[in-house]
Amino acid sequence: MNKTELAEAIALGADISKAKGEEILLALLAIIEQQLSNRESVQLSGFGTFIAKERSARVGRNPKTGQAIEIDASMTIRFIPGKAFKDLVNQAID
Repeated sequence: MNKTELAEAIALGADISKAKGEEILLALLAIIEQQLSNRESVQLSGFGTFIAKERSARVGRNPKTGQAIEIDASMTIRFIPGKAFKDLVNQAID
């Protein structure tokens, strides 16, 4: 499912226009992006938590040459699924 399809599903589920569904999706994504850029987590009960986490600088290896390289510190985004969501996905496997 891509962003357009997700916006259409939101519109269908909420019985609103496709344009309004896309507007809601874009607003939700903007809020999540803003919170994570401020290093705040976003917790959606039953679904999961988005966390902005700092990754420290480290020494890595160039896989082609084997030469050591410095990897700068950076921010990464982590998603931790909620129990209900994880259980739902695991049921699909059984």
